[in-house]
Amino acid sequence: MLNKILRSILFWLLLTSSIAFVWPDFGLSFDPFVMNKWALWSAIFLTMFSLGGLVSPGELKPLRSHPYWVALGVLTQVTVMPLAAWLATKVIPMNEDMALGVLLVGCVPGAMASNVLTNTARGSVAYSVSLTSVATLLSPLTVPGILWILSGHQSEGFRVQSSLLLATFVTLPTILGYLVSSRHDRFRQVFKSYGSLIASVALLWIITTVVASNRHALFIAPTVILVALLAINLAGYLGGYWVGRLSGLPASYRRALTLEIGMQNAGVGTTLAVSILGSGTTATIPTAVYTFGCMLTGTLLAAYWQRLDGSSQL
Repeated sequence: MLNKILRSILFWLLLTSSIAFVWPDFGLSFDPFVMNKWALWSAIFLTMFSLGGLVSPGELKPLRSHPYWVALGVLTQVTVMPLAAWLATKVIPMNEDMALGVLLVGCVPGAMASNVLTNTARGSVAYSVSLTSVATLLSPLTVPGILWILSGHQSEGFRVQSSLLLATFVTLPTILGYLVSSRHDRFRQVFKSYGSLIASVALLWIITTVVASNRHALFIAPTVILVALLAINLAGYLGGYWVGRLSGLPASYRRALTLEIGMQNAGVGTTLAVSILGSGTTATIPTAVYTFGCMLTGTLLAAYWQRLDGSSQL
């Protein structure tokens, strides 16, 4: 049991972020949790390159065998979560930067962690990987486009900059990682052995940097923001589940879709906010908090499903 806990990304997320949060209390003259925006994007590039290398051609089979199911899942992703985030910004009073952070939570593509938890939940990993891959590849178009629709005050420069950043540091490395891995067996073995570890460490470093740069703001984060983020998370799970059920998807596919919709790549959203608005922006608070939240609720949901018969009807 201890080994499982130590290997858990959630455990390390809590541990490293807690250390980053209380680091000034140690009274040391240096802060190892400080990175500029380009170092953050380099970490994102490394993360997505490693994750792209972990995707095998066989895991993309649903793209060929059931393209409608994949399109349905991606469409659900880019409608349910952005709308839930938009409603939260309208119902709960918050400043402009904080509202942008909440919208980023809803607009970024699904997280690769959903693929791991889908496996735990005995869902269709192939379907989950297909959804994550397509949503990631489309993110340079969907993220700035949806942000512009939901918050029309964003300038053309904002849309262009966010598109270029996502294309360069999210879509491109994912494709490169996949091509290198699929065409060279030696690299495939390297990705298989170390890809997940490298991606996890890079993601943890991104989150700890965000925590370190927002220590005071996180401490005083309004409770209503936490409630809003939980509501968005649950709306994603419910939206994914019911779309899957009403569409007649098999139980394993419904589980994959549920986790995929509710779990967002908030690390990308955080780095995007830092790059465009600066490291001191409060827009990083919702994205950082959501990373904790969706990992926690996703782990609990996957553990619950794991206890059920994998072939049972939900």
